[in-house]
Amino acid sequence: MHVFETPRLIGRHLSQHDLPALAAMLSDPEVMRYSVRGVCNEQATRRFIEWCQACYASLGIGPWALVEKATNDLVGFCGVGPEVIDGAEEANLGYRLARRYWNQGLACEASNAVVDDVFARKQLASVVVVIEPEHIASLRVAEKTGFTTFELREFHGRLVRMYRLSRENWMSLRHGARQHQDG
Repeated sequence: MHVFETPRLIGRHLSQHDLPALAAMLSDPEVMRYSVRGVCNEQATRRFIEWCQACYASLGIGPWALVEKATNDLVGFCGVGPEVIDGAEEANLGYRLARRYWNQGLACEASNAVVDDVFARKQLASVVVVIEPEHIASLRVAEKTGFTTFELREFHGRLVRMYRLSRENWMSLRHGARQHQDG
C-alpha cells in the first residue's frame, strides 16, 4: 500500500519481505551510529517491523518503507511513530537510510513528504524529532523539513536536541512556499 510518493521515492508499509534489506541496513554500525537502540540483528529488525505494523493498524502512522522508484530497492525508512519522551507520548519523526543513499537529498525528500502527510491527513497538533547535536546530517534534514526551535533534553541517557514543529507552523511554511512559487 502506497502512503506517499515523491519525485524519487514511494513510501509504503514495511513488511517482513523487507527483512533482509532492512536487517542489512540496521546492522551497519555507521548507519546506526546515532541510534539510541544501537546496531540491530535480524531478530531486532523483525521486532521493529512488527512494531511498525502495529503502529499502522492502531494509529495509521509509523515508519514507512522508502522504495526508490528507479530501482524498486528499499533505501530506508521514514515516518512518525509514538515515542515516550519525558513521560509524555509524542509523535516522533524518524528516518534512516542505507549508507549508499546518503548525501542525495532523499532523507529531506522523504521527511517533507511524511510531515506533509501526517499534518494533512492525521491532523496532529505537532511532531517532534530527537537528534544528537553531533549528528550534523540529521540536523540539516530536520531544519530543511521546517524544524527550527529545539530544547536540550536527556533521552535514553544521551543529551539530545528535541525539535518541535506545530501544525500551525507547518501550515505557514507550506503557505509561504506556495506564495513564493506563485510569485
